[in-house]
Amino acid sequence: MKKIYILIAITFFAIHIQAQETITVKSDGTVSKSIFNPEHKRSFSRKGDFYFHWGYNNSWYNKSDIRFQGPNYDFTLKDVVAHDRQSPLSWAYLNPGLISVPQYDIRFGYFIKDNYSVSIGWDHMKYVMDIPQNVAITGHIGANITPENVSTGALAGDYNGQTINVKESMLTFEHTDGFNYANIEVERYDDIWVAPGGNTSLTLETGLGGGLMIPRSDVRLFGLGRNNHWNIAGYGLSAKMGLKFYVWRHVYLQNTTKIGATNLSKIHTTGWDDLDKASQKINYLENMTVIGFQF
Repeated sequence: MKKIYILIAITFFAIHIQAQETITVKSDGTVSKSIFNPEHKRSFSRKGDFYFHWGYNNSWYNKSDIRFQGPNYDFTLKDVVAHDRQSPLSWAYLNPGLISVPQYDIRFGYFIKDNYSVSIGWDHMKYVMDIPQNVAITGHIGANITPENVSTGALAGDYNGQTINVKESMLTFEHTDGFNYANIEVERYDDIWVAPGGNTSLTLETGLGGGLMIPRSDVRLFGLGRNNHWNIAGYGLSAKMGLKFYVWRHVYLQNTTKIGATNLSKIHTTGWDDLDKASQKINYLENMTVIGFQF
C-alpha cells in the first residue's frame, strides 16, 4: 500500500512541476493550453462554471494503531487491520431514499479559471476493524473500567507488546455511518484528448485537499458502547488524480483515485464522551466513480 501512495504522489507532483514550467493560463477566459497538447481544442471555456457530481467509492486502509483511554484503562492495539464495507449492488444505488446507504461521494465546485477549480465535498467511506484478529497490545487494562465499572475478566493487566486475540467480547470498532471526510479541494485540469467538434473530451484532473473528519463510530468495548452521534474527531489531508470524460458540454463521467492521511484524536466509544475515547491515525486509498454536471 505504501508503494502505491509513493507512486501516485510522485506522478502527481511531477505533473504539477511540468505544468509550472510549460503552462501559461490566459486571463481572458479562453481555453488554457494543456500539457498534453491535444490536436483539437475545446469549443468552450470552463471559467465561471459550476459543477456538481455524485457517485460511489471503495477504500483500502493501512494498518493503524488504536489507543483507548478512560477511567482505569489506557491501552493501544498495534497494527490493526480494517476494511471498508461497500453495500452489495442493489436498488439502494438508484432509490432516492436509499442512495446515501452505500459509500458515496458528493462534490460542488467552481472554476476560477479554465483549468483550475475550488470545491467542497463529502467523502462517505466506511471503516471496519477485522474481528477477530491477533494484535500486539501495550498499556494497562484495569479489572473494572469506564464509569460503569465494566469487568474486563482475564484481559485485565499490564501489557508491553504481547499478542492477544481480539474478539467481539472485548471489542468491535467501526466507522460505518461513516468514516466521513468533509473537505475543501483545489483542482487542476489538463485535456488529454478533444473530439473534432470541441464538446467531447478526456481530461486529467489532479488536486490537493484538506478538511475535517466527522465519523459516526459504532463501538463496543467489553460490551459497553453504542452507535455514537457524529462528531468532529480530527482532520485529514489528501491528494487525488483522475480522468474526467465529458460526454458533452454539460455532462461528464469521472473516475478518481485519492490518497489520504487522517488524524482522529477524539473518537467516541462507550457513550461517556467526556471520559472515554479512542484515537488513531488512518492512511487510506480511495477510488470513486461519479457522474457530474457542469453549468
